[in-house]
Amino acid sequence: MRKRVSKKRILLPDPKFNDQMVTRFVNNLMLDGKKSVAFKVFYDAMEIVEEKKQDEEKSAVELWKEALSNVMPHVEVRSRRVGGATFQIPMPIRADRKISMAIKWMILYARKRNEKSMSQRLAGEVLAAVKEEGAAVKKRMDVHKMADANKAFSHFRF
Repeated sequence: MRKRVSKKRILLPDPKFNDQMVTRFVNNLMLDGKKSVAFKVFYDAMEIVEEKKQDEEKSAVELWKEALSNVMPHVEVRSRRVGGATFQIPMPIRADRKISMAIKWMILYARKRNEKSMSQRLAGEVLAAVKEEGAAVKKRMDVHKMADANKAFSHFRF
């Protein structure tokens, strides 16, 4: 690389659940720098999840983490030019990229849902992802299918 690798910033844990992952999620959820609004949306969504959950021994945040792990992809396809042709080569994903992809997909598909408020949409997407259904989980399945279909080109990996 031409430049030095940027230093990873340490995130402060959120005030309610004392979890860095929640802060990371809220930072992605935030629009126009309005972090307090994003925290309110997330906490309201967790309250809705707490009300609607079937599993009584798990808290809302544990369900949210389970939903994130259900959305996380394990392999993805990367384009690589070999000769004159471009091949889609399946590659394993780094841990931090897995998490960020899962967060982004969950927020994207929550925004596309058609409930009234964003907190209801997010809660609906979390509950769907826990049951291994919903648009974010479908996206992960599609990425895995694409990698599986291009398994023949994995020898081009370096």
